[in-house]
Amino acid sequence: MWCPISHAYEQEIADRRREAGDRFWWYVCTGPKAPYATIFIDHPGSELRVWLWQTWQRNIEGVLVWQTTQWTSPLIYPDPERPQNPYEDPMTWVSSGAAPGQLAYHGNGDGRLIYPPLAAVDGSTTGPVLEGPVESFRLEMLRDGIEDYEYLVILKRLLEEKRAALSPKQARAYEKLLHVPAAITTSATEFTISPAPIEERRNAIAHAIEALSRETP
Repeated sequence: MWCPISHAYEQEIADRRREAGDRFWWYVCTGPKAPYATIFIDHPGSELRVWLWQTWQRNIEGVLVWQTTQWTSPLIYPDPERPQNPYEDPMTWVSSGAAPGQLAYHGNGDGRLIYPPLAAVDGSTTGPVLEGPVESFRLEMLRDGIEDYEYLVILKRLLEEKRAALSPKQARAYEKLLHVPAAITTSATEFTISPAPIEERRNAIAHAIEALSRETP
C-alpha cells in the first residue's frame, strides 16, 4: 500500500506498481499548496470535494488527512492555560522542530477540520463540556466528495452485475458516467471551483443507479 502526498503522485509509476499488485491512497498534509486541491481555509471550499473526483479519476482507493484537530501550537502558545483560539487565529503553526516562539507555519486551517466547542475554546473551563465539536465547511465538502465517490463505486458494481441485461448502447451510456468529465477536473491543478458541474454529474449517476437497480440480471 502506497500513500504519497497528492502533488507527488505519478500515474505511470503508480500503474506499474498496480501491475505488481500494489494499491494506492494519497494524502494532503501541510501541502500541497495552490494550484492543487488543498485543505486550507483561504482556498475555494469545493477543493476537498473535487479531490475525491480526482481520486476516482486516478484509480486511487482512499484518501488520508494528516490531522483534524490541530488547534494549538505549544511553541507559539506555550502556556497550557492559554491555548490558541483557532476561531481567532486560523493559522496552523508548526508545533515541533522549531525554537520556542519561532513563527513557522503550515497554513490557515491545515490539520483543522473539526473545531472545539465554544465553551472550551479558551482553555479556562474547569468542568466537563457537554457540547459537541464544531465541524468545518471543509469537512462537509470532504464528506460530500466521499459520497460522490461512493456513488461511482455503486454504479460500477451495478453495471458489472447487470451488464448481461443491457444492450451495448445502454452499457456504453452507463460506462460514460464512470469517467470524470472535464467540467469537474482535467488535471491535478485544473478543476472547477463551482459545485454546479459536480451536482449535475452526481444527479446523473444517481438516476443511473436507480435505473440499474430495477434491471433484472
